Amino acid sequence: MSEEEENEESGFVIKDKRSAYQSEDEIQESDTEQEKETAKQQQQETQAEEHQEGQPPSIDFSTFVMSLASSAFYHLGDMPDPTTGQIEQNLPAVQQTIEILIMLHQKSKGNLTAEEDKLLGQLIYELQMKFVAKNKQ
Repeated sequence: MSEEEENEESGFVIKDKRSAYQSEDEIQESDTEQEKETAKQQQQETQAEEHQEGQPPSIDFSTFVMSLASSAFYHLGDMPDPTTGQIEQNLPAVQQTIEILIMLHQKSKGNLTAEEDKLLGQLIYELQMKFVAKNKQ
């Protein structure tokens, strides 16, 4: 039985779609590109699995800023304590966090992507407005 007949009986046919005119170097380059793409996909899948398994997500500037902002929202009393469920307010801590975010915004000017700059600006504005509203109460 020929190899082609064996493949047909097993339910699949293998056809090499690479051009017969490709050199061995071109074939190796295309194989290398495929290997790189496969490795990239595996890395992304690994990162997704780590995140699902309770591993913290990778840290970048936006994640860091969001962490600071969530701390400030907690101290504003917008979020309950995760362990006790009680709402607490600590306005001096909020003011300090706002000042830290403003300092980061000033010191990183020109080094942020447009999305990071927009995120940081919006968080500062929102925290300032909530801080002023809580101070009036």
